[in-house]
Amino acid sequence: MKYRIEKDTMGEVKVPADKYWGAQTERSRNNFKIGPSASMPLEIVHGFAYLKKAAAYANCELGVLTEAKRNLIATVCDEILAGKLDDQFPLV
Repeated sequence: MKYRIEKDTMGEVKVPADKYWGAQTERSRNNFKIGPSASMPLEIVHGFAYLKKAAAYANCELGVLTEAKRNLIATVCDEILAGKLDDQFPLV
C-alpha cells in the first residue's frame, strides 16, 4: 500500500495515498479503532452532500462563492451522492 505524509499540529502521520482524509482523521482511526458499525451512516453523509451542494449554490448566488468553486463543490457532492466516495467517510 502506498502512503503520503500529512502534517498537523501534532506532527506527521502516514495516510493511505488513495484516501482523501488528512492527519486528524487518520489519527482518530488509529487511536479509536472505529469500525464500520460505528461509522457515520451513509444516509447522513449523503444528506450532508445535499446540504453542501445547496449551500454552494446559495452562496454563489449571493456573490460570496465563485462559480468555479460552486461547480467544484457540486461535482464532488454529486460523486458522494452517486456512492463513488462511500469509503472516504470512516468516522462517526
